Amino acid sequence: MESPVTPFVPVHEFSPEPDIVISIEDQSPLRKRARHTSINNTASESGQSLVMVSEESKGPVRDDAYYMSDGSCVLRVQNTLFKVHRTILSKDQSFFGPMFTLPQGEFREEGMSDDHPIVLQGDTAEEFRHFLWALYALPSELIIVRSPKADLSRLIDIAKVSSKYTFKSTETWALDAIQEYLERNTSPLFNDNPLIRMFPTLSTRSSALLESEGQIARLIRLAQMCSHSRLMDTMIQLLQKLMSGSLHYSYLAMTLADEFNLRDLRGAAYLEVMQTSVFVCPGEGNGHAYMEGDIQETSEGPQRLVVSPVQQLRLLSGYHRLSKAWDRMRAVPPQFEHAPTCGATWHQHGCTQSWTDFWKEKTRSEGVLSLGSANVLGRLGIIVKEFDKWGSATYMHHDCKSAARRSIHEKVKQIQEALPDFFTEGGGN
Repeated sequence: MESPVTPFVPVHEFSPEPDIVISIEDQSPLRKRARHTSINNTASESGQSLVMVSEESKGPVRDDAYYMSDGSCVLRVQNTLFKVHRTILSKDQSFFGPMFTLPQGEFREEGMSDDHPIVLQGDTAEEFRHFLWALYALPSELIIVRSPKADLSRLIDIAKVSSKYTFKSTETWALDAIQEYLERNTSPLFNDNPLIRMFPTLSTRSSALLESEGQIARLIRLAQMCSHSRLMDTMIQLLQKLMSGSLHYSYLAMTLADEFNLRDLRGAAYLEVMQTSVFVCPGEGNGHAYMEGDIQETSEGPQRLVVSPVQQLRLLSGYHRLSKAWDRMRAVPPQFEHAPTCGATWHQHGCTQSWTDFWKEKTRSEGVLSLGSANVLGRLGIIVKEFDKWGSATYMHHDCKSAARRSIHEKVKQIQEALPDFFTEGGGN
């Protein structure tokens, strides 16, 4: 009778719990996450799960590259056996170091043979193979990560597995390489940069679009797991650019912002979805079952997006609150302090009246009314343009005009900063 394999469970403050369990061999490696259609449960992932189940029913196979004849520790990841060196796994303040020094007790054979491997759960064989590549590669091989030929998926795997098992310097190295790759090849800061070309903005749900969404989601999750603020900022800026070109990315941004509580992304994503789609909840109609994340063309113009009930409530609340905010804003023009010279050389009351008349007229202009009542930022943008065309307004001091213009921009900034608070399911206006 075979002795059971002792589980090794690292405690990691940043890793999601389902992904860091190292378990005994007879436990299932499949852990289901909460479903987020089009992000976590793409067709490729479903296919991978079926392959995993099929593979687990067979005997484990030795890895071609990292089952080493002189290795001192056998590890099993999914249905693949790796035989590597304990001295390598013990470096970099990893979790493996303390584990190898613990008394073995009655389980002395753990990790010593194919029949008694240390079973790592929550990783894929490919992810762990990429991680081992980083540990064993020669300098001449590692230099590729600093070149345009770097494999972004492999770098993500290395950073993820390194973070999980606390290979600190390896994690930092991989994250820095990812950041350099994005800044070198795909920076979102310029419209003509390859970043936007790397992630397609197709209106149809192509395989390329699904792949790009998955890559973005992986990078966001990696940045969150590793607390890498620079990478997170880069990805948020990317999504903010991509949202304007595709409702698929707007939904992706909205869902990721909800999942990771990304305030800087949440308000802009919800606003984009609210203004560019007809949002409905999952259900059945016309003989079809509509799932979260589905997008259909409509005869009316805007695309129909299927969102969760909570997201629908937040979108409706945001529409209501923004509309109310505009009603209050339209009734009372933004306040500003008159210039000191206004009272001395001008009639201050006339200056105030001129500003009030301008505000009332422009908030009812054709351009403003052509936008939806909840499109507060768009309406304020039109008013700024009208203000710049105003020229030398009668009865308004020049310095006061500058102050009035600043007050409009301050109002825009206030709305932008408060956007996430508009899209909440709580009560209030």
